[in-house]
Amino acid sequence: MASDRRIQDETKRLFGFVPKACWIADLKAEFGLTTRISVPRGDEYRAYPCPPEKRQPLIQAMRTLGVI
Repeated sequence: MASDRRIQDETKRLFGFVPKACWIADLKAEFGLTTRISVPRGDEYRAYPCPPEKRQPLIQAMRTLGVI
């Protein structure tokens, strides 16, 4: 699986913005790709979920890299 940094680089190349790591984590959790839960945050808490306008470009970049 591609690293978060690789996903950020691909998103910047394709769409001109660098997503936050927490946005990537939010989408990975949505697609069931996370293997553990951050203990300090708990199960349901996401301080910075992926904004709706950034979801589709980020998903496309993840698909390009074969993450999802």
